[in-house]
Amino acid sequence: MPYRPPLIAREFFVADPPELPVREPGEEGLSALTSAEVVASDGQGVTLKGSTSAEETLVVQITVAGEGVIRVRLSEDPDARTRSSRAISMVTPGEYGEAVVEASHSRVIVDAGSLRAEVRLNPWNLRFTDRAGRTLVEQDPGHPDISGRLRTLPFGRSAVDGAPVAYHDTFVAPADEAFGGFGESFTPLDKRGQRPLMWNFDAFGAESQRAYKNVPFYLSSRGYGICVDSGTPVEFDMCQSTHSAVQIIVPDDLIDYYVIAGPTPAEVLDRFDGLTSRPELPPKWAFGTWISSGFFRDSQERVLERARKIRERGIPCDVLHLDCYWQADGHWSDLQWDPETFPDPAGMLATLKEQGFKVCLWMNSYISHLSPAFAEAAEKGYFLKRPDGETYVADTWHGSYPACGIVDFTNPEAVEWFKGLLRDRLREGVAAFKTDFAEGVPADAVAFNGMTGTELHNVYTLLFNDIVADATREVNGHGLVWARSSYLGGQRHSAQWSGDVDTTYSAMGSTIRGGLSHGLSGIPFWSHDAGGFTGTPSPDLYIRWSQFAALSPLVRFHGTTTREPWEFPPHAEQAAIEALRLRYRLMPYIYSAAVTAAETGAPMLRALCVDYPDDPVAWQADLEYLLGTDLLVAPMTSADGTRKVYLPSGVWVDYWTGEAVDGGRYVTVSPPLDQIPLFVRHGSLIPVTEPGDTVADDPRVSLLAFGLPERESRTTIRDLDGDTTVTAVRDGDRLVVTAEGPKQIDGVEFVGPGAPVVIN
Repeated sequence: MPYRPPLIAREFFVADPPELPVREPGEEGLSALTSAEVVASDGQGVTLKGSTSAEETLVVQITVAGEGVIRVRLSEDPDARTRSSRAISMVTPGEYGEAVVEASHSRVIVDAGSLRAEVRLNPWNLRFTDRAGRTLVEQDPGHPDISGRLRTLPFGRSAVDGAPVAYHDTFVAPADEAFGGFGESFTPLDKRGQRPLMWNFDAFGAESQRAYKNVPFYLSSRGYGICVDSGTPVEFDMCQSTHSAVQIIVPDDLIDYYVIAGPTPAEVLDRFDGLTSRPELPPKWAFGTWISSGFFRDSQERVLERARKIRERGIPCDVLHLDCYWQADGHWSDLQWDPETFPDPAGMLATLKEQGFKVCLWMNSYISHLSPAFAEAAEKGYFLKRPDGETYVADTWHGSYPACGIVDFTNPEAVEWFKGLLRDRLREGVAAFKTDFAEGVPADAVAFNGMTGTELHNVYTLLFNDIVADATREVNGHGLVWARSSYLGGQRHSAQWSGDVDTTYSAMGSTIRGGLSHGLSGIPFWSHDAGGFTGTPSPDLYIRWSQFAALSPLVRFHGTTTREPWEFPPHAEQAAIEALRLRYRLMPYIYSAAVTAAETGAPMLRALCVDYPDDPVAWQADLEYLLGTDLLVAPMTSADGTRKVYLPSGVWVDYWTGEAVDGGRYVTVSPPLDQIPLFVRHGSLIPVTEPGDTVADDPRVSLLAFGLPERESRTTIRDLDGDTTVTAVRDGDRLVVTAEGPKQIDGVEFVGPGAPVVIN
């Protein structure tokens, strides 16, 4: 029976997670590793035979998975794999040629360079240190409480009625340790005191612990990260049930995790993405504005009228998004144009291309039972099935839309059929797809390859987005998808957006937290619906959210009602347009940050702890961020017009006034409605261009210099034509600027007090 907590305002639905079994009072069924002996050893790791408190024998494997990465596995079968691996492989361990393994009858050391595992065999203990021997993280030895029972789950497994139900491990957590990650989690940035559940929900917004995108990974303020390789509903108890321990519960056939060295968050993320996939850089046009039809009836005539108004009113825009109603109502999502409302889609697409627009189409992997495509797909076995073998027709829309079949992407024939539907639209001229939903695999479903719905649920979104990305790449040469759900390794699907957020200031604040957490999970290319999704934003909220959107990695205007700027009062329209023009002016800076993010896995929308990991406040300040490395953005998240902004150490320059402000403290700001709090690192060089209607492939670039550097400052402009390194050297009250690379610098504008003479 699905878990249904009492008095929950929002309904749970068909794809709730199964509840973990509960043991009877006492510790029957609990098996803790107590000692081990070496069975095999080579240059990359060891295999150990472990003895447990329940007199069982389990296998421990500790191996090097790359420089600074060590893998730990505990299982009954040494060849055990996570159940999700039957559908997809999420982690690819590497090697480290300089690894050192030392094994004796009492002790094992596995050295992966910047990370070491030290094992005491009897009694069992495992800890991880950095190269200098400083402890990063250590298993909790399992202290009993006054009753004699263990207060945490040990390194071992649990059984109910004699059958293993989960493996687990527990780590000591010092009182000042902070944690970030777990995907697009809308809760406070520091996850200490929370209990994230790795289960993809249709979250109905951004104001609960339910998340569309879960990543079983976290990083620590102590300079390491931990990634769990499992598609099952893993639970992380981040010092919630006991404040001094992190517990990981994996309802799978083993626990298989990776400890990843830093010491900085950026270094952890680089190694993490090396294990799980590198982010895919979106096409350059994708960094322009996306404007949607909204979630209501649309037509070819309305799309062309929308495009005309966007160009007439000087709104920078590169992508028009057509939501559900490009298809016949009641038939979603069979990927067929509605012939009544879109009589000539190829002609429409050609016209929009001439006007400089790309087109994105909404779709998902559910096909209404009313669609003509349903009967064919059901007959051929292309949908998930019920345990009795019948097609699973599920209420994936929570009663607001006809029940649907869920395409079974473990069936190769279903995959090819679905790709054919995608190719038809792409060959007409569609640029990309918005891949909505994919959180709705019911726990009791059965897949073509024999997986249960529980085993498939989380990784289904990876299969879905892989297929859409592959088809798009085949036809259009890029793999961009605009995805709502994701899981471990999903950074290869760019871009992702925050789902169906409410139109309130508090929801905007939660959305910022979701973006920061997602960035700390290795996903750099993220967005959200400007103005919020559900409802109609007030004019002031529309302005404030537009400003936040314009200074996000990617920007889209979409909602249940229109988000077209001209449908708001003139002052709101103008403020939104000015925010977008600022984005297009900053495009050389934004795109440079994007190229770097794709290479390194460091987020574009950066929690302050990415660049200031030793500052405790940086792990808590979760309503502001750095966009790239030099712009500090603090969206206005309340209607009262005043907020506190934490400025990290150093000197910061107010973008709007040029005033220099000392950091290492909070400042109070009350910006006018047409300005977002924006600060620039003192001494930085920000490449800019003249904003146009669309993102330019080869823009003319100039520089904004924010204050004289102490000696020199440097920036790299990264574009389609290569890298251009710009250096500014201080010579008294002058700034000498040189550039090496394909870009010509048209000029330098100094921002801040005491403008110098500039030699360019």
